[in-house]
Amino acid sequence: MSTATAPRTRRAPGRIPAVGTLPAILIGLLLTVGPLIVVVAFSFMTRPASGGGIVYQFSLDAYREFLFTRDFHGVLHFDPGYLTVVRTSLVQAGITTVVCLLLAFPLALWMATRPPRVQRMLLLLVTIPFWTNLLVRTYAWLLVLNDGGLINDVLGAVGLPQQKFLYGATASQLGLIYTFLPFMVLPLYSSLSGFDFRLAEAAADLGAHHLRTLRRVILPMARPGIVSGILLVFMPAFGAYVQPVLLGGGKVLLVGSLIASQFGDSRNWPFGAALSVIILLLLGGALWGLMAWSRRTGTRLEVTL
Repeated sequence: MSTATAPRTRRAPGRIPAVGTLPAILIGLLLTVGPLIVVVAFSFMTRPASGGGIVYQFSLDAYREFLFTRDFHGVLHFDPGYLTVVRTSLVQAGITTVVCLLLAFPLALWMATRPPRVQRMLLLLVTIPFWTNLLVRTYAWLLVLNDGGLINDVLGAVGLPQQKFLYGATASQLGLIYTFLPFMVLPLYSSLSGFDFRLAEAAADLGAHHLRTLRRVILPMARPGIVSGILLVFMPAFGAYVQPVLLGGGKVLLVGSLIASQFGDSRNWPFGAALSVIILLLLGGALWGLMAWSRRTGTRLEVTL
């Protein structure tokens, strides 16, 4: 008498059981969520009376210090100094994002209309800056913008007076735009490269002029790339550190420089951690709002290159 046996469940080729992914998941959580938990915990600790580090005693002083200062009598007063730093960072990040979008969109559109072989070559040229360390590229701008640099040499050759470019808001802004421009070009090109440009030709045949074709046909197809580019540029530009310090000469105090100074010269670790948490909440709120907008408008939101 034969006994029926239950059919064995066969795993698809190449798949591993769920338990096999546990080491990778644990390592990923340790390297991503772990440091974030440490920063959040430090922000609620107390600053020692002298030196750096923390005292493991719960306190809200670090968050209170962001908006208030205490006078010699121990009375709290509203101090907008740190809000001014946040505003300056928002302005520089916003200008960087807008300028990168204005420069990247026509470039990405032109790249997408080239033959495939030329597209690959142009894409390679856009990614070449990633082959070099960011510090090396920023120091190269120091050589270009300094008093005896390339730009002033050209101005002197044509009889114009030399200008002071380094160590100010303009040099910092230029460094941010240069650094993050490829992060805007690549997602825009990714959206436009799959676009059927015969639709634009059809719109022109139906009487649409160039601006209307751009607004009604091309821009809707490029919207996911625009959103991705804005996220990829604005968020890191908001907390940038290298460009304001090296090109701005420390005269432009942005959020990244302020946080670094709290863990460095000021040795106020709880306040530096609190600033990091506040900036994380601001960017998280902006991302949540953008996701809500994308769901309402039906725009696909992808933060990819």
